[in-house]
Amino acid sequence: MDSIKKKRTAKPIAIVFLAVLGIFVVLQLFNKPLEGKPVAKKIEAPHEVLAILENSCFNCHSNQQNLSWYDKIAPISWGVNKDVKRAREVLNFSEWNYSAGEHQGKMYAILNMMQSGKMPLHNYTLLHPSAKITTKDIETIKKYTLSLSSIAPVKNELKNIHQNIEISENNTPSEFPVSPNGVKYTDDYKSWKVISMSTLFDNSIRVIYGNDIAVKAIETEDFHPWPNGSIVVKSVWKQEKLADGEVRAGEFVNAQFMVKDSKKYTDTEGWGFAKFSGKDLHPTGKTASFAKESCIACHRQLAEKTGYLFDVPMKVNTERLIKNLQK
Repeated sequence: MDSIKKKRTAKPIAIVFLAVLGIFVVLQLFNKPLEGKPVAKKIEAPHEVLAILENSCFNCHSNQQNLSWYDKIAPISWGVNKDVKRAREVLNFSEWNYSAGEHQGKMYAILNMMQSGKMPLHNYTLLHPSAKITTKDIETIKKYTLSLSSIAPVKNELKNIHQNIEISENNTPSEFPVSPNGVKYTDDYKSWKVISMSTLFDNSIRVIYGNDIAVKAIETEDFHPWPNGSIVVKSVWKQEKLADGEVRAGEFVNAQFMVKDSKKYTDTEGWGFAKFSGKDLHPTGKTASFAKESCIACHRQLAEKTGYLFDVPMKVNTERLIKNLQK
């Protein structure tokens, strides 16, 4: 009797196993290999920096994949291929056709993502634990990134932030530049309300301005989503340390614009990004797709809960804010 029961139990299990095996085999028929691409121009950096990037980033963000066998099996391969294609669009270390300034900006973005723990992705490191970023790795990337920018020398004469703003105004071109995606530089932001300030590890001072629409959205905590017409500008200066130890704003670095237009900028969560650098205010990017390939990636990962905007001076513990952040 016992042997008969065992046979009856084993038969359904065998059928289920064969069915699962059959489905698995059929899935492999629809398993297209990841599209191979040549290495156009590989990122140039010190050996220790490249070693970290190759170990933790290249499998997704390059044309040089070294995937594990289980990454190539359907249905896992479908998700892997999709992630790699998306990652290449955002950042591709095998197509590094950037100027020195753009290279520096990319490295700052990479460092921010590593420091925040957003990259490499958690679901990737679960299956690839060797790709995890260590504290030592972050320090190596940070040291290299800081080496890409020079720090303003100490000056004896006293200045104030208003004098520095005036200097930058006197050097602005007669015709204001336009970013490749249509965002136009304007000096009007200098008369807007300051909504926040920040500093960064690169020894910079950052003042964030908002136009009337953005300021009202902040005051009413109505930025889920931000209303169309909101404009936020982050103006960046190098820190200048005086002989007496006081730190003030020094050389102007850039002005970073975010313009909300949900219809025009559908690929970047409704925000038009632009950066105007140096005395000539030259815009970042060669084509309109530059923001899709760089800016929005960080903002999606690090600032989704605040409508993709950093440095929002939010009220603390209000019932409405808590509900918004829980959405």
